Amino acid sequence: MGSAPTRAEVLSLFRSLLRTARVFTDYNVREYAKRRTIDAFRHNHRLNDHSAAGAAFADGKSQLAIAERQALVYSLYAPTVKSVMETKHS
Repeated sequence: MGSAPTRAEVLSLFRSLLRTARVFTDYNVREYAKRRTIDAFRHNHRLNDHSAAGAAFADGKSQLAIAERQALVYSLYAPTVKSVMETKHS
């Protein structure tokens, strides 16, 4: 990508990645995807170089495509037992 993405594009990518993370039924996978997204955006939020920002944005778009494919495949083989973290305590 030749130019830096706009703020709206970056926020849209961030929300899409978090939305995709919520699709995972397994608590550990879901939390990992959320944590990985937040950490990557925190790491890259101060990029001033247009080419570096564009490269990070392009990488984020490819990560979104990967996460969407993984969510689809994972939904086919998801465990039926919930994690201990998801059980409700009375």
